Amino acid sequence: MTRALRISLLAALALGAAATVPESAPIPPDKIPAAIHAAATAPDRPDADKALDAGRMPEQMLAFFAVAPGMTVADLYAGGGYTTELLSRVVGPKGKVYSQEPIFPPELKQIEDAWTARLARPVLANVVAVHKGVADDFLPAPAESLDLVVINMNYHDLVLQNLDRDKLNAAVFRALKKGGVYGIVDHSAKPGSGAESLQLHRIDQAFLTQEVEKAGFELEAASSALRRADDDRTWSTSPRVAGEKRGTSDRFMLKFVKP
Repeated sequence: MTRALRISLLAALALGAAATVPESAPIPPDKIPAAIHAAATAPDRPDADKALDAGRMPEQMLAFFAVAPGMTVADLYAGGGYTTELLSRVVGPKGKVYSQEPIFPPELKQIEDAWTARLARPVLANVVAVHKGVADDFLPAPAESLDLVVINMNYHDLVLQNLDRDKLNAAVFRALKKGGVYGIVDHSAKPGSGAESLQLHRIDQAFLTQEVEKAGFELEAASSALRRADDDRTWSTSPRVAGEKRGTSDRFMLKFVKP
């Protein structure tokens, strides 16, 4: 990590307390909307995706962010496309999903390849592929056209890579409708851990909240559905090193809104 990044993180954490809201309990199974349950339990979802469901709890995530048929949404830093496919299935043929994938270095090209192959499937016909990084026009949606933007377990990577989050968050703010939702899920770090937590692919919830609020968003709700009291938050969540612990990290799930 660069000295400049470390200083910027510590400075941001010193600006003051971020907004907090009480965490809501997990949504009861009988309260999960039918379209979300159908998407998560679709028999033709890839087996590799289903294997991740126990840790990611997609029905809780989609219901908490209130994804619904007909919406226009975006999945930022889509990775292999796990979240993109779930969003695509829920919003359906009358909806649209912008799936943004950065330009990865050669050693991570397999992620791009998996994303490209997934988006070629007919079931994802309502997905618009956006293969650009934050430095480019990475969110081509018209102003105030999106109902929801999601970043699922990748905001910490934006910080770790020292990317321009102010630009990203401003672009999300412009693209969302008034009342639109900016939904973020990430691996939690110990409060006040700052820059050091990024090496573990975790992020301080207060730090993230401050950055997003700076763009004009308001924190409306938080969910406890992905919390894990048995995670001491001292190990790396990177899929390459987490091993059998993958899917067991403590995670926060935050719903920001555009006023």
